[in-house]
Amino acid sequence: MKKMLAFVMAVMMLAALAVPAMASEKTELTVALSPDFAPMEFVDTSKSGQDQYVGFDVSLAKYIAEEMGLELAIKPMSFDACQAAVQTGAVDMSISGYTYTEERAENFNLSDYYYTGGDATGQTIITLKENEGAWTAAEDFADLTVGAQIASLQMNLCNSQLPEGTTIKTFTDIGTAVEALRNGNIDALAVSEDNANAILANNDALALTGFMFEIDEAQEANLILMKKGADEMTEQVNAILAKAQEAGLYTEWIAEANELAGIETAEDVSYDDEGNAIEAEEEAPAEAEEAAE
Repeated sequence: MKKMLAFVMAVMMLAALAVPAMASEKTELTVALSPDFAPMEFVDTSKSGQDQYVGFDVSLAKYIAEEMGLELAIKPMSFDACQAAVQTGAVDMSISGYTYTEERAENFNLSDYYYTGGDATGQTIITLKENEGAWTAAEDFADLTVGAQIASLQMNLCNSQLPEGTTIKTFTDIGTAVEALRNGNIDALAVSEDNANAILANNDALALTGFMFEIDEAQEANLILMKKGADEMTEQVNAILAKAQEAGLYTEWIAEANELAGIETAEDVSYDDEGNAIEAEEEAPAEAEEAAE
């Protein structure tokens, strides 16, 4: 009987040891991103599969996966779906041009900051070329319609800094928002300054309004979202970020991303919540909508 009891206990101990062993056999790092945000993440349409995703955040994701000894699997989806995927544990993390917000701090484990340099910290508003430089103060947007990507820092800034009377229209993806601006369905669009530069480079009909949002120090860099409570992974990611910064890799990655954003095959591609690429919605001009009412 004692031998049988000892055998059972031994089996139980082996089973207990096998659980963490199996958990440690992770081979893939899943990263959600919304590749409609050049130069941070976008698509090189001359490539296919995982190779088509390029940009600063993609370089960073590759580096993190390599340092962890894992295979990178990029999961493209809409910007708000990226955040939901992290919360539900559908992906390990999301690297998609995030900046600090109190809401994100409450709902996610946030990495230490990483820095892209250049115009990455500025937050601005773009408009049609005919309105270039016309709206330089917050009060200038009263009675105008300003677009912003849903669940983004820009949406929060519009709600907190633009005056009453401004209509804030949210979009799932930036590509659709740009089309709405081009077609006159919104007067302006809130974007990060580096994203604005990429958009204007490919859209001669658009320009800067001349307005810049006020941002605090906590919003002057980017960070990675991980599931709340994923402390071990967060610690590991922070160590990798420190290594990348010390090696001066951020400067190399942003230079490469900016160069790629200017090639003919570079494109901001929007995805739905299930990871299917979608066409930018062609909205009718505002005048046509009014005529049809």
